[in-house]
Amino acid sequence: MENKKFYITTAIAYTSRKPHIGNTYEAILTDAIARFKRFQGYDVFFLTGTDEHGQKIEELAKEAGISPKAYVDNVAGEIRTIWDKMNVSYDKFIRTTDDYHENAVKKIFTKLYEQGDIYKSEYEGMYCVPCESFFTETQLVDGCCPDCGRPVKPTREEAYFFKMSKYAGRLMKYIEDNPEFIQPESRKKEMVNNFLKPGLQDLCVSRSSFKWGVPVEFDDKHVIYVWIDALSNYITALGYSPDKKSENYKKYWPADVHIIGKDILRFHTIYWPIILMALGEPLPKQVFGHPWLLFGNDKMSKSKGNVIYADYLAEKFGVDAVRYYVLSEMPFANDGSITYEMVIARYNSDLANVLGNLVNRTVAMVNKYYDGTVPCPDAEEGTDKELKEAAEKAYKDVCFAMEGHHVADSLEIIMNLARRSNKYIDETTPWTLAKNDDTKKRLGTVLYNLIESIRFIGTLITPYMPETGKKILDMINASASSAESLEKFGGFVAGTKVGEATPLFARIDEKKMLDEISSENEPPKKELNLKPEITIDDVNKLDLRVAKVLSAEKVEKADKLLKLTLDIGGEQRTIVSGIAKNYTPEQIIGKNIVLVTNLKPAKIRGIESNGMLLAAADEKNLTLLTTDEDMPSGTKIG
Repeated sequence: MENKKFYITTAIAYTSRKPHIGNTYEAILTDAIARFKRFQGYDVFFLTGTDEHGQKIEELAKEAGISPKAYVDNVAGEIRTIWDKMNVSYDKFIRTTDDYHENAVKKIFTKLYEQGDIYKSEYEGMYCVPCESFFTETQLVDGCCPDCGRPVKPTREEAYFFKMSKYAGRLMKYIEDNPEFIQPESRKKEMVNNFLKPGLQDLCVSRSSFKWGVPVEFDDKHVIYVWIDALSNYITALGYSPDKKSENYKKYWPADVHIIGKDILRFHTIYWPIILMALGEPLPKQVFGHPWLLFGNDKMSKSKGNVIYADYLAEKFGVDAVRYYVLSEMPFANDGSITYEMVIARYNSDLANVLGNLVNRTVAMVNKYYDGTVPCPDAEEGTDKELKEAAEKAYKDVCFAMEGHHVADSLEIIMNLARRSNKYIDETTPWTLAKNDDTKKRLGTVLYNLIESIRFIGTLITPYMPETGKKILDMINASASSAESLEKFGGFVAGTKVGEATPLFARIDEKKMLDEISSENEPPKKELNLKPEITIDDVNKLDLRVAKVLSAEKVEKADKLLKLTLDIGGEQRTIVSGIAKNYTPEQIIGKNIVLVTNLKPAKIRGIESNGMLLAAADEKNLTLLTTDEDMPSGTKIG
């Protein structure tokens, strides 16, 4: 009989920067689900990849002095390397710069345009470059992007729009008829109440203000915007195009589940289903919006200095320990947390004390008392029944938990079986049984039961911790078992020779490890290169004043320069400053900056500059020195 198919995807990672452990968690989570489905006998297709177009990439590439393609090649390669290091068993890694994807996206856009779902108009509103999202004034939070909190800028440009409202009713009915479509339940309520019920606005699906994207076939002034480009990867990876559907597409689509972060739920549960409806294609069976992995209680951010990377964690603790931590720490619907201290504590308590200790001492006892040969279970007693039932129940409970993507719960079930097995050792005291020939048969039964319980644990834990699962099964000389072999306790073949007992996880000295991490992550000390000493008389020569920025504009043919008009208290000044790489005119207007007013005027690009603003700068960043907004213009500083 042909295996049931199972198609699972991650969101494709944006190639703006190296992914941190919070981003990597999604790939590990999806991998655990995919591996478990394979273990259950499903024909699994697991897709992941990278999202590589957009204005942000174009700007980052320009800053780096390389082409956008060279920039995304570097980052996509880094992402794939991290996925591989973390043992992510994807079947395909798609890049949105792949030719087949770009060609299919062009055809999808043209089809939607020709059937009247896309029309040309003009967009005017606020735009967030990092999120690549447009917002109305009412959607902003304190004047900033509601998603990431960064500044937005007013944008006006010609664009193509998708008629979202045309399909809103159909989508609402689909969500009502398919209660499992959006998971967890709390996310479904959020989408319905916050977006669908208030009414959908038409969606901007092209841009004309930058070039790094898939061009519109019939209008090369425009590039296809992220929603159609990136979201279509889930079908183009299978060989979908409006004019041709591959056998792979017919076999695996619709997806069984899209695994995504909760922050991009709207795009996957509203925009993506509507695009598919317009194409006449089936909708995915489920979209699962997982929570975030926070550093302590904060979102990870380079500016906060609290970013942890998966490859660094793997160097310190091993790949499987990292996989175990993120999978076991993340609740089903609430955010999880990570710190180095928490990883060490979980490593020592669960992996070294519970799992590693169980396997190591059981195999050591088989070697010590039976020369490594697992005996027959010929002397059953009452306590054995509890262990057998615990193992059989653990298998059923893990399957049930994984059906609903309760991955942390399923790992806890496996670890509880290891705890129960350790308790069984304490109850039966094999070292006491070994002292008397009359209890030798009982000892053999105890050790058989422990080895069989370890077979259950090693088999069940393999999808989550592939290397550890293999080590456990190799140590007891058991082949990778099928799901069916765990339905009944007693499948291990007595007479099998076990291997040597080797520690799976050595305990970590917390202080030593934290000191090591601290020294490795301490920023290098900089040479200050202080200027020669001056006197108070030198300082008094400077006239520093509060200056309000009245207007700002870019200087023609000068990428780094802004022309600013300033109010210094009843007098206006014009200055030219090299801050255009760090500030847009919109970001600086209205700020109270610090100005050196008595600097000798200088001509810069034909403009007379009367003064110099103060800023803090290093090799990468520049920040203006500003004062409180209520400080009057012209106020003397010093």
